[in-house]
Amino acid sequence: MASKSNSTFSVLGSDLTITGDIEASADLHIDGSIEGDIACSSLVQGEESRVKGAIKAETARLAGTVDGSITARELVILKTARITGDVFYDALTIEQGAQVEGRFAHRDAKAKAPGLTQSATKPELAVAG
Repeated sequence: MASKSNSTFSVLGSDLTITGDIEASADLHIDGSIEGDIACSSLVQGEESRVKGAIKAETARLAGTVDGSITARELVILKTARITGDVFYDALTIEQGAQVEGRFAHRDAKAKAPGLTQSATKPELAVAG
C-alpha cells in the first residue's frame, strides 16, 4: 500500500524547546515547549506541552497550555488544557474542566464583516463530561 505524505507524523519530545515557527505537512505530536506559530495537518498536544503562538491545523487535540489564537476545522480541548486566546473552529468539543480565556467563533464568522447574516449551517458544539 502506498503511503500518503499526510500519513506520517513527527514527535517533538518533552525535552525540546523550540523558538521559531513550525510548518509541517505531517501530523505533529508535541510534548515540549514551542515559542512560535504552528501550522500542520493534525496536532496532538501533550498535557505538559506549552505553545506560545498561533495554531492552525485541520484537526487539533489540545491538552497542554496555549497562549495564542487557535484555528482548526475539528478541535478537541481536553480537561487539562489551559488556553489564552481566541478560538476559531468548524466543530468543537470541550471536556469539562478545560480553561479557555478568549472568544469562540465559528470559522465562517471570522471571515464575515459585521452586520452580515450567518450562513444556514450552524456551528457544532459538544461539551464532553
